[in-house]
Formats: sequence, structure tokens, C-alpha cells
Amino acid sequence: MSAVTVLCSCAENSQKDSRKLSIVTTIYPYYEFAREIAGDNAHVSQLIPPGSEIHDFEPTPKDILRINDADIFIYNGGESDEWVEDVLKSINSDVKVMRMFDYADLLYEEDIEHNKGDEYDEHIWTSLENDKKFVKAISEEIIKLDTPNKDKYKTNSNAYISKLNKLDSSFRATVENSAHNTIVVADRFPILYFVNEYGIKFESAFPGCTSETQPSIKTVTKLIDYVRKNELPVVFHIDNSSESLARIICEDSSAEIKTFYSMHNITREQFESNTSFISLLELNLKSLKEALG
Repeated sequence: MSAVTVLCSCAENSQKDSRKLSIVTTIYPYYEFAREIAGDNAHVSQLIPPGSEIHDFEPTPKDILRINDADIFIYNGGESDEWVEDVLKSINSDVKVMRMFDYADLLYEEDIEHNKGDEYDEHIWTSLENDKKFVKAISEEIIKLDTPNKDKYKTNSNAYISKLNKLDSSFRATVENSAHNTIVVADRFPILYFVNEYGIKFESAFPGCTSETQPSIKTVTKLIDYVRKNELPVVFHIDNSSESLARIICEDSSAEIKTFYSMHNITREQFESNTSFISLLELNLKSLKEALG
């Protein structure tokens, strides 16, 4: 018998808080959605610590117990969540498991030359259309487990979707009224769903969330020339990463460095100050307006 099985078998005898639902998510976006929908009626927790590197995460025995004791467990799917499949083989069958890949419109990964790969890009939450589907799906599952409070959950989810709709409209208006239609990201590129949704073209230093840390000289030169030739006002780097490459790309140009929040995770400081998904989208909107002119 595996250690995971032993842990989960023991956990079946633990006492759940009968007053509140327990919802465990792997990453920040789903933590935020569940928390906004459930309000005070559920205990919502994020399994992967704020500020940590998602791709390096390995669950501890305590993490496995948290999943096993949850009413709902929400994870993304994709390469970063390969560890989840092994854990799910041994957890309590009463746990409602939600893989958000199952609710999303998926896109294939692209390399820096815009060639499509044969695997799905995992950054599905950077699409606001996907986010609306996620909020609706999570709300429906919470209602199934706590029907007496369904009106509250419906009200909360509808209010959140309204916020997403408002931002969606603002992003579309920004792109439609812009002077440019291309952004440069001197970093990894976890925002394929976002740019695809709004018809924004892009040039990046790396594809997706590659583990590569040094772009080729050819790539760096290409980005420098593109920024200078097109007189772009902004070069992006991705949240929780270094600005070093962006500084090189911006040299001898008037471009400023701006952060684009992919929200795979947030910092400990942001988490403790209750930084919201919506507020980070608003920062992205402001930066995009500057970038597209």
C-alpha cells in the first residue's frame, strides 16, 4: 500500500467542518473565483503557496490530506499538474474534483515563430471568456453541495461575471481604438489565450512557460529591432520574473518596461493584502492601453 493511500485512508476518519464547505484549489485564479462565489459560506484555500514556482511544486503529505478532506478540489490540468493525477488515484471518492481544462476552449501552444505545437497551452485562465465559464461551473458545483444558499451563490457568481464582462468590453475597446496591434514580451509567454481573444499580435523571447532562461542572440536582436523600428512605447515582462531581458530590449529606445500579470500565482505580499484577480486585470488593461497607443 502506498504512502498516499495510507494517508488518505486515515483521513477518511477525520472530521470535516459541518458548517462550511471546504474548497481546495491548486492555483490562484481558481482560489479567487471560489472565494468570490462562496463568500463566508466556505473555507477556500490555495494549495500551492503564494510566491512559489508553480512548475516545481510537489505535494507534501499534509497537502494530500487537505485534498482528501475537501468537498471540492479544483485544479487546472496540463503539464504543471501532472502530479495531481497520481494523487487523485487514492483520495476519498466523495471529493468533487474539477479539472478546469474540461470547461475551457483550448489552444495549442505556439513557439516564438508562431508555429503551433501538438500540446495544449495550459494558461487557460488568461482568457476572460474561459473565466466566465469557470465561475459558472464552480458556482454550479457549490450549489449542488449547499442548495439552501443557492441564491447567494448565484448572486455572487453573476456579480463576478458582470465584472469580467465589463473588463472584457474595455479590453476590446482598447484594441479596436489602438494605434498599434502588436506587443513585445521580453519573457516567457503565458498569455496566448489573452492575445488570441482580442486579436493582438505578439513577439516574445520564449514560448509558453518554457524552462529556458537564455534566448538566442537572434531572438534578442529581432526584439530590439522590432521595438526600435516600430517605436513601441512599452516592452512587457511577466509577473514574478526578472526584468533583465526587458531592460536590454529597451536600451537605446524610448520604450518603458511594464508588468503583464499572468496570475499563475501571486506574491506573498499580494496574497496577504487580498489582491484581487480583477484588480490585476485592471492593471493589465492600463498597461495595454499604453502599449498599443
